[in-house]
Amino acid sequence: MNGKNTRKNLNGKLIGLALFAFTTATVAFYPGHDEPAIGHNTQPVVPLPSPAIITNQPPRVDVVFALDTTGSMGGLIQAAKEKIWSIATTMSQAQPAPELRIGLVAYRDRGDDYVTRVVDLSTDLDSVYATLMDFAAGGGGDGPESVNQALHDAVNNVSWSQDPDAYKVVFLVGDAPPHMDYQDDVKYPDTVATAQRNGIVINTIQCGDWDVTTQPWQRIAQLGDGRYFEVGQAGSAVALVSPFDADIARLSAELDDTRLFFGDKEAKEKMDKKTAATSKLHALASPASRARRATYNVSAAGEANLWGESELIDALEEGRADLGTIEKDALPEPMQSMDMEEQARFVEETAAKRAGLKKQIAGLAGQRAGYLRQKVAETGGAEDSLDEKIYRAVREQAEEKGIELADAPSY
Repeated sequence: MNGKNTRKNLNGKLIGLALFAFTTATVAFYPGHDEPAIGHNTQPVVPLPSPAIITNQPPRVDVVFALDTTGSMGGLIQAAKEKIWSIATTMSQAQPAPELRIGLVAYRDRGDDYVTRVVDLSTDLDSVYATLMDFAAGGGGDGPESVNQALHDAVNNVSWSQDPDAYKVVFLVGDAPPHMDYQDDVKYPDTVATAQRNGIVINTIQCGDWDVTTQPWQRIAQLGDGRYFEVGQAGSAVALVSPFDADIARLSAELDDTRLFFGDKEAKEKMDKKTAATSKLHALASPASRARRATYNVSAAGEANLWGESELIDALEEGRADLGTIEKDALPEPMQSMDMEEQARFVEETAAKRAGLKKQIAGLAGQRAGYLRQKVAETGGAEDSLDEKIYRAVREQAEEKGIELADAPSY
């Protein structure tokens, strides 16, 4: 087979595999309202989105969590580590499927190890999560915290979308009021006014019931066109595991191993950092958290996190790369010693393996979702949980941007 025909046949097969993987994963992933018995092989039928909401560009969703990381917040920080993928998956099920970016602002107070640490908005949730894993509760203990600085950084020091139709939201999470006695920082009313001008909604989540926190938290939400919630000191998140978690986590690691990063030195270095973040979460995150990540990754919105910016098969399927024109040194290392026909066969086999793994993950993810909803129902529901409160706020606010969420959050 000559090189020209090899490339032509390869591109055709990759497109077919991409469509197959997307279709099977989508059908398996979204369970219907009437759940089959656990272990039942029947997969529900998914209704196609209305033609009225099909657009060329996905809607944009930017979410920044401004999180108090002082000593009293240990339980909530752990809950955030477990739930960030659930929040991402909840948003990924929206119609139309959005381009989701998440950022973080960790804050304490002056005199602590740091006042704020900012993680910019990114579709690379692996790297955001790997940073979140390093956050631990410490410092504080003296009442008010640097809430004003945290809000200022969340509104002004991250790369918010400039799309006027984007849903942009800050969740301020903490248990202590802001220092209003610091003379050299920007007070929250001014920052919230800036957020309003830029179309950024601010929701507040008070952890615990310290009454001196309630009034400013409610006021920030009111000024920020957002909602105020109170949850338990540890966050009151739904903390359930399923019998499917370990298998999904294992398959997710195998799916990650099919990624073939390519490009110049700078692109490969960037993807090396992403690979390191992925390895970190596989080594340190719980099976439940890794199952939530896998569930997000096999959604349409999760592909940006899974593949990154320089993944070869993804680029070939989308027509952003041509195998015959990529310089040898820019290819993934395993392919550099192969001839054109060997490269084509390797890519085709890897793409087929990837499609099979995505289908398996999506099928198990649908069973997992049904199992967890059943368990939540058996315990009387989760109306007061962190999951439900974030879901209700996001659903209401996103609808104003034409984004419709599913009927319930992911757990």
